[in-house]
Formats: sequence, structure tokens, C-alpha cells
Amino acid sequence: MYLSDGDRARVDACVAAFEARTGTQAVTAVVGKSDHYPEIPWKAFALGASATALARLLQDLLHPDWLTAGGTLLDAVLVLGVGAALALATLRAHAFARLFLNAHRAEAETLQHAQVLFLRHEAFATPRRDAVLILVSLFERRVVILPDTGLRARIDDAALRPVLARMTPLLAAGKVGDALCEGLNGVGELIGAGAGTGSGLPDATIEERGDDARA
Repeated sequence: MYLSDGDRARVDACVAAFEARTGTQAVTAVVGKSDHYPEIPWKAFALGASATALARLLQDLLHPDWLTAGGTLLDAVLVLGVGAALALATLRAHAFARLFLNAHRAEAETLQHAQVLFLRHEAFATPRRDAVLILVSLFERRVVILPDTGLRARIDDAALRPVLARMTPLLAAGKVGDALCEGLNGVGELIGAGAGTGSGLPDATIEERGDDARA
């Protein structure tokens, strides 16, 4: 879906190296979109309609003319048409839709999606509760690293910030596989060497459409 065969193989190798080095389990995931964000098309529509209406008002003030029924209808069609075009554009182009994405909402939705995946794939089922989930959400361009309770004392939010900072530029450049491997390497450095046993968690990277209807 989102990773090439070469990227999948490379990430699988990074997961295996991480688990062999640290003795803990890792789950990697790539999702297209963590939420539907129904407000984004409406924001675009409101912007398009408002800007067009303002432009028509300024034009009328600068160049007054007789008001006719046909002109009023044309103005209404123009205002609604531009608004509808921008709303449709947010559904077709992620780069344009991101202009209307609230950063705090994107962060919250990506974290919630990671938590749901953590529970759905039973990443808590390790004997020492020391698994870690690394999720990349493409639309939001966000990364979530979610350690289980057995690891949180060693890798809290402050410790993870430098790792996220290393992953983010790779994700922005479209290098999703490299970003996941960088995250595994960074978390592995924080955990250090250890010994453990497998727990049946998925080895292959989880790839989900999420709420991305275009995937």
C-alpha cells in the first residue's frame, strides 16, 4: 500500500535487529490518515465563498453598476462555485487539505489511532509489558512512539523528542521506510542491550488506509 517491497524488507530487518539487540518487541505501522477530519472541506468552502463574496463586493464598490436579477444570480453561483471547488480540492489533494488541518487536532488523532492499534494488535501481551509501537501517519505527517508500561520509565516523552526529531525530516521527504528504521535505531539506543523472548507480535509493518478514502 504505502511501502515498496524494498522498504518493507528493510524495515523488517530493522525490526529484527532492534529485537535482537534490546530483547524487546517492536511493532511498526503506517496509516494513510488517522481521522476523516470532516471540518476540513467546510473550512475550505467557507474560505472560498467568503473571499469570493468580498472580491465581488469590492468590485461593486469600485465600479458601481445597476443591480439586476441576472447579476445577483451570477454572484451567488460564483460564490458557491468557488467554495465548492475548494472543498472538493481538499478531498483530492492532501497537500491542499493540510492547509486547513489544526495541528493540535492532528496530534491528538494520530495518538489516538496509535493507541487503538496498540490494543487491536495486543502489543501489551509481552511478558514484561515492554513492547513499543512506532506509527507513521502520512496525511498528518506525524510520528507516534508508544512504549508499553514496562518501558515508560526509561523512554518518556522527553527522551523520545530527539528520536522524533530525527524521524520527521525523513517523513517529510517521503522516506517512510528510512523514518521507521531511524525510529527503531533511536529507541534501541534509549533501551540499550537486553535479552528477551518473542511474544507473537506482528513482525511485518502494519499498513492501513485509516480514514484515507483515496488509498
